[in-house]
Amino acid sequence: MKNSNSSVGFLPTAFILVGIPGLETKHIWISIPFCLMYIIIFLGNGTILHVIRTDASLHQPMYLFLAMLALAEVGVSASTLPTVLGIFLFDTSEITFEACLLQMFFIHSFSIMESAVLLAMSVDRFVAIYSPLRYTTILTLPRISGTGAVIGLKSVILMAPLPILLQRLPFCGHNALSHSYCLHPNLIHLPCGDISINNIYGLFIVTSTFGLDSLLIVVSYGLILHTVLGIATGEGRKKALNTCGSHVCAVLAYYVPMIGLSMVHRFAHHASPLLQTMMANAYLFFPPVINPIVYSIKTKEIRRGIIRMLSEKRLRV
Repeated sequence: MKNSNSSVGFLPTAFILVGIPGLETKHIWISIPFCLMYIIIFLGNGTILHVIRTDASLHQPMYLFLAMLALAEVGVSASTLPTVLGIFLFDTSEITFEACLLQMFFIHSFSIMESAVLLAMSVDRFVAIYSPLRYTTILTLPRISGTGAVIGLKSVILMAPLPILLQRLPFCGHNALSHSYCLHPNLIHLPCGDISINNIYGLFIVTSTFGLDSLLIVVSYGLILHTVLGIATGEGRKKALNTCGSHVCAVLAYYVPMIGLSMVHRFAHHASPLLQTMMANAYLFFPPVINPIVYSIKTKEIRRGIIRMLSEKRLRV
């Protein structure tokens, strides 16, 4: 352990990560579903990225935002992969203090990006339904690129102070984390100093990103429903709503586990560690696993692109 400037604590040189509480002897078997999830995440999202990049007909706002979503989900999964597979495959449960803060930074940064992209996609769907004739003139390539750059920059700027704020706090002997990766809500319970600034800033990040994004998504869909109800024909209404189906699934897959995990961390202090672990895994793994599957099934342009890509590979063979 290395001493901090404070006389009441120290900075730990490492943290101990926990796999699945109570199932430590079965880690090798638990690694199988995690490996399968990582394969689906990287293969599924990678395929979507490849199809959108190589198919010129998919260089449209909706699919460019989908590519951003897939990139954010790959980033979240890549951030967790070293510690998750290290624990379950190699029984490596220790992570250095600096590496833990870095992992926390990347996990939350990519999660913030994911939330912001979901908001951008809801605005995209509103513009497509409200003003279809001006859709491509409103959502131009420079505006989409600028939106992506702002989303990435905002995530990095918001998250940058958190590792610094944690480094200034003294720790008092507790260095065991309750997940297979480093999350801020888990880390913040370990210091023995005053964490009020960390809590206030963490709450600011949550409300200014996830809270505001979810509110604006609800507003966007309120406007979408109002616009759809103004469409004269039932067939037109159905067609308009069908364009939102995949995005609604993505929003639910992202926000439902996140809200559940937040509730467990804040209110269920005496809940089983297994429940906290399962909620955290659902929050990080469910969206990147389910979204490529949903978009591949429900979006015919993506489905055609995948079929075309597979056909071309078969012809080369």
